[in-house]
Amino acid sequence: PQSLLGLLSSLITNPRQLRLVYSHFSIYARSYINEASQRLGGDYSRIARRIIITARGRNHCSETGQVRQKCRKMARSFPRSEINTHHERSRLTRQAEKRSIPMATRVLRIATRKSPLALWQANYVKQALERDHDELEVELVSMTTRGDKILDTPLAKVGGKGLFVKELETALLEDRADIAVHSMKDVPMDFPPGLGLAIICERDDPADAFVSNNYADLASLPQQARVGTSSFRRQCQLRELRPDLEIVDLRGNVGTRLGKLDEGQFDAIILAAAGLRRLQLEARIRQRLSFEDCLPAGGQGAIGIECRTEDLDTLKLIDNLHHQASAARVVAERAVNGCLQGGCEVPIAAFAELEGADEEILHLRALVGNLEGTQIIRSEIRGDRHQAEQLGISVANDLLSQGAAEILAALST
Repeated sequence: PQSLLGLLSSLITNPRQLRLVYSHFSIYARSYINEASQRLGGDYSRIARRIIITARGRNHCSETGQVRQKCRKMARSFPRSEINTHHERSRLTRQAEKRSIPMATRVLRIATRKSPLALWQANYVKQALERDHDELEVELVSMTTRGDKILDTPLAKVGGKGLFVKELETALLEDRADIAVHSMKDVPMDFPPGLGLAIICERDDPADAFVSNNYADLASLPQQARVGTSSFRRQCQLRELRPDLEIVDLRGNVGTRLGKLDEGQFDAIILAAAGLRRLQLEARIRQRLSFEDCLPAGGQGAIGIECRTEDLDTLKLIDNLHHQASAARVVAERAVNGCLQGGCEVPIAAFAELEGADEEILHLRALVGNLEGTQIIRSEIRGDRHQAEQLGISVANDLLSQGAAEILAALST
């Protein structure tokens, strides 16, 4: 930590360069600096805070100073005929300051999908931002993505989870929105130039949920029972546990999937527990699948916020929503996916937990398997949570050494 802070503090003499460096930091690097500032205390805490504040471009002037800036802008807007000299312009500025003209309300636009769960997540971010910033007005820019339109084909065959975010990212690049709110398990590893993952909010329940109208749990299902899920990760693990079941693709939003279950098309379906909780449908959960039986997807249960990397004002507004413990877990999980170059097209699971009284130890588990569930390789590791990304890479390399590459290659043919 000392060497990192020392290096960054040496850049403090060039705030413009430091702001640029900070705006391109990965979410993990930003979390690391915040963590270091809290852990080290003393001089290093002050250095870290100075770095962070300068890099964000935060304005240190008082409220009076902000009013002065506003008034100067207003003074410049007076017709030239009314301001004949620099002295007269300054006089008008001082008069405006005396009237204490309030700052204008800032409007922040959130790009979101139109599904009920996506709108819940966007409203969760909206309410948190408006609670933290009295002067902020937040608007939702809802849209239908290609992933929402294609419901008759498995996602893996038409482009993967990226279909859920492309339209939202286009809105950011075209300045029709300031941030985009995503389910982290749907966010691809790579971002378009100029965009990046800025915030990971506090994680909800990451488990998978067994939902059925007639059976209490997975073990109670009879042979040849029909179980609906479109996730290759879930299919792989379910087939390992219960090779006698009929696993059937199931697409659509949460309401659509529950509707098909209620119509009798399935004996059970598997959904994310967090989504059911957020939609106040937790009563539909018959069994919360253990992590030993069904390891979650990387980022499952977490909400992420994407924005333009050089939009420092927006980065400053949303920074309070970042949850460092959740970010460390998600960063480790996504590092596994990134190293294996996997998405929903392949059965990859990665899940991290924090252990110890101070939650400084990160326990990461991951697996790769074939669709039939007949071949699954696993790996796990424990280490310092501040090494989250490296821990994820280590687990991915271990999976590769066990033959993950051959399994993934066979799935792509």
